[in-house]
Parts: sequence; structure tokens; C-alpha cells
Amino acid sequence: MVDVKMGDCWSITKDQFDNLEKHTQWGIEFVERYNKFVKDRTDIEISYAKQLRNLSKKYQPKRNSKEEEEQKYTSCRAFLAVLNEMNDYAGQHEVIAENLSGLIFAELSRYIQELKQERKLHFQEGRRAQQHIESCWKQLDASKRRFERDCKEAERAQQHFEKMDADFNVTKADVEKARQQALTRQQMASDSKGEYSSILQNFNKEQHEHYYTNIPNIFQKIQDLDERRIVKIGESMKTFSEVDRQVIPIIGKCLDGITKAAESIDEKQDTQLVIEAFKSGFEQPGDVEFEDFSQAMKRTVSESSLSNSRSEGKQEPKSSKSKGKLWPFIKKNKGSGPEDFSHLPPEQRRKKLQQKIDEINKEIQKEFDQRDALTKMKDVYIKNPQMGDPNSVDPRLAEIGQTIEKLRQEIQKFEAWLAEVEGRLPAKTDQPRRQSELYELQSTVVNNCAQDRESPDGSYTEEQNQDPQLKVAAQSEFDDEFDDEETLVTIGTCKAMYPFEGQNEGTIAMAEGETLSVIEEDKGDGWTRVRRSEDEEGYVPTSYVEVYLDKNAKGAMTYI
Repeated sequence: MVDVKMGDCWSITKDQFDNLEKHTQWGIEFVERYNKFVKDRTDIEISYAKQLRNLSKKYQPKRNSKEEEEQKYTSCRAFLAVLNEMNDYAGQHEVIAENLSGLIFAELSRYIQELKQERKLHFQEGRRAQQHIESCWKQLDASKRRFERDCKEAERAQQHFEKMDADFNVTKADVEKARQQALTRQQMASDSKGEYSSILQNFNKEQHEHYYTNIPNIFQKIQDLDERRIVKIGESMKTFSEVDRQVIPIIGKCLDGITKAAESIDEKQDTQLVIEAFKSGFEQPGDVEFEDFSQAMKRTVSESSLSNSRSEGKQEPKSSKSKGKLWPFIKKNKGSGPEDFSHLPPEQRRKKLQQKIDEINKEIQKEFDQRDALTKMKDVYIKNPQMGDPNSVDPRLAEIGQTIEKLRQEIQKFEAWLAEVEGRLPAKTDQPRRQSELYELQSTVVNNCAQDRESPDGSYTEEQNQDPQLKVAAQSEFDDEFDDEETLVTIGTCKAMYPFEGQNEGTIAMAEGETLSVIEEDKGDGWTRVRRSEDEEGYVPTSYVEVYLDKNAKGAMTYI
């Protein structure tokens, strides 16, 4: 009965160790699975942050491009602010990934290794305790069996002695021998009994210590290990939450920044920028007068009659050639246009000239910076000849000086054009000048009617890709006409429908409703040459006047 109870205890102990070993192994695997989850979340955060940064970078305005110019609009600046906030938003996800990796994944990885090592030590200790008690049991069992065997042998020896002593045929020596053997066996049984008793007492002591001290201590250590594992999992999950919670205020600021960027959009300001960017500077045209074409029906004489051809010519308005020119629109130039941007409307031209001046100023400042750097280098070479030859810097300094001088001349030219547009130059005379004089002034915006003539607002109407030979021929013709201006005769009259200031070279001012003499009709360039008196003549926009030509005048056009 005692053997069965002991065997049952050992079996229960062994089974408990096996179950605990399986459970603790599952616990470690659970921690590893949770740690793998944290690692995957970290990878997702890193990938998400990278994608957000790439998205923000993809939609950033390109340098030296139209997108960079669009930043003057509040909506475009707001979108740029959104992109910057998204970049910061991506940074917070990188912080999440970094904290998950450092505070949880790395910490749990280290803890798992410690957990495995501690678990291994506890179960090794348990196995040693189990092996020790099993060894004690085997020793007890062996002493018991030996005591049992010695007792049986002592009993048989006693029985043999008694049998020999009762037999009269047996010699006395044999009886004495049997008696001695019986005593020896009894002594051996007595010794085995004492050994068995001693081993039994020791086993009971070891067994009590095993079941009441050693095994409970080991089980307690294993329990503590498992509880600490569970606590560690809970702390890691709490850290998992705190990692996100810590960046929520910063993410909230990013979202607040996006909201603030959206609220900064000003539709009035953006539309005003569009107005400023595209306004032409032209004056609005006046009302279109009624043209009565029914007067030709009232004629009773032949149109070829010399008597009334002049009077009818004066009353007949200009044909549809001038009709439709209600606004002095310019012709579109092919290519980049002239250097002085005279193909643009006045306001656009002013902006382009100012922009060009700013660009040249930047280039001049850059050259000055290079010159200062080279001058300092030369001073260093002079003080320390071993570092370099001071004369080697002179060619570059001379080159920079020439570049600065060229840029200064260039900026003077553009400033003169800008002053012309803004009306800051001295008033011009009404007498036409030759082309050579116009180039010397560098401020002329009108050359002649055949070569890039300027409209009333300061923009050219001729295309810049006109054949140079034709321009030269037209210029010669223009000069010849002014040389022989006394030969020009009046070919009709014109009435000003709109006022014209006539500030440019070769033009003449006129007031609304004023009547002038026509000495040269429009040749298709949008200008008509008129005369107010013998000493005052020039060009006016054809679209600004209503022309009446004499039909019998030389070279005059006939309107139906």
C-alpha cells in the first residue's frame, strides 16, 4: 500500500512537471507571437510614413517651373502647407515605428531570451530534485529487499540448525557448524534491518523535503515566471497604446495646420492676382457710331461724276476695313517676341520689363559676390605666396568686370524701356526722326509704320519675324517720305472717335471729335498718317478715327 502511494505521488509530480513545461513553453511562444505582431505593425508604420513622404514630395512644386510661380495664389500656398503638414504627419508615424521598435520589440526580444533561460534553469532544478528522490527511493527499495532476503535466509539457517540439532545421527561438529551459520544469518538480517531502517528514515526525510519544500519552491518559481510573463505582456500592450497616444497632440497640430491652411485661402486675393497678371492697360473703347450705308441710294448722278465725287467722298464713311477695330488689340508675335516686350499690352509689358530688371540685378549681385571672393583669395595669395600666384586671379577678375559692365548697360536699356512705359521719360517732339536717331536714344518704341510700329498703348503690331530685308526697305521708304513730306497732299479727312495722347515718336495727339487731314491712308498696319497744320503731322491709330477719303485724290481708295 505504501509503495502504491509513493508511486502515485511520483507519477503526479512528473505529470505536473510535464504539464507546466508545456504551459510555460506556450506562454513564451505567445510572447513571441505578440512581439511578431509589434514588428509587423512597426513595418507598416515605416512603410506608411515612407509613402506619405513620397506623396508629399511628388506634389511639391517643381523649381523654375510654372508650379513654383503658382505659389502667389493663396489656394496654392495652402496646398503647399498641406503637403508640409503631411510630411510632418509622416514624421510622427516614423516616431511611432521607432518607439514600437525600441520600447516594445527590442525589449520583448531581450525579455524572451531571459525568460527562456530562467525557465530552463527552473525545470533543470525540478528534474534534479525528481532524480534525487527517485534515487533515494531506489536505495530504500534495495535495502528493503536485502533485509527481506537476509531475514528469509536467517530463518532457513535457523530451521536447518534446529533440524541438525534434533538428528542424533549428525555429529556434534556439524551441529555446531549449522548453529554458527544460523547466527551469522541472523546477524546479517539484523544488519540489513538496521540499514533498511536508516535508509527508510532518510528517505522519509528527503521525501518530505521534496514534496513540502523543494517541489513547491520550484513550482512557485515557475508560477512567478509565468505571472511576470503575463504582466510583461500587459505592460507591452499598454506601451503599445501610449506610443500612439504620445503623438496624438502633434498629429492634432498637423491637422490644425491643414485646417488653418484651408482657412487662409482668400478667393478675392487670388482673383485680384489674376486681374493684375492679365490686365492689358488698354482704355475701354467708346460707343460705335451708326454707319448709314443708305445714302448711296439717294444719289441721282453717276458716282464717276467729277462734280460730286469729292463731296460724296467726304460724306461717305470708311469701309468695313476700319469696322471692327473697336479695341487696339495687338498681333501675336511668333516666337519669344521683341527684346523690349513691345508686343505685349502696356501693363504686361511693364511687368515683364520689371522682372527682367530684377533678374539682371540678381546676376550683377552674383558677379559682385564672385569678384569679392576672388579679391579675398588674391589678398590671401599676396600674404601667403606659397598658397598660390596672385596674378592667376587677375584674368578672372577682368572677365567679371567686363560682365558687370555689360549687365549694367543691359539694365540701363531695360530701365529706359520701363521708364517709357511708365511715362517717366521727357516728352517727345512731334517731328519724326530717322531710324539711326531712334537707336541712339534706346528709348524709342515706334520706328515707322512698316517696321514694328507701336500701338497707342505702347505695343507693337507687326510680327517680329518679318523679313529683315523688307524692314530695311520699309525703313528707307519711311525716311524718303519724311524727306519729301512737302510733296504729300491731302487725300481726305478723318474724325477722331476716341482721344489719343500720341506720346510715342512719329505719332500725333488728337482730341475726341477733332477733324484732321489725311495725307496717307492705312496700309494694313493699323496706322493712318494725318496732318493738323503745315508743321504738325504724324500717325494715329486707324481704329481711333473715322476716315473720309477723296475719291479723285491720287492713290485714294474707293468705298462702296
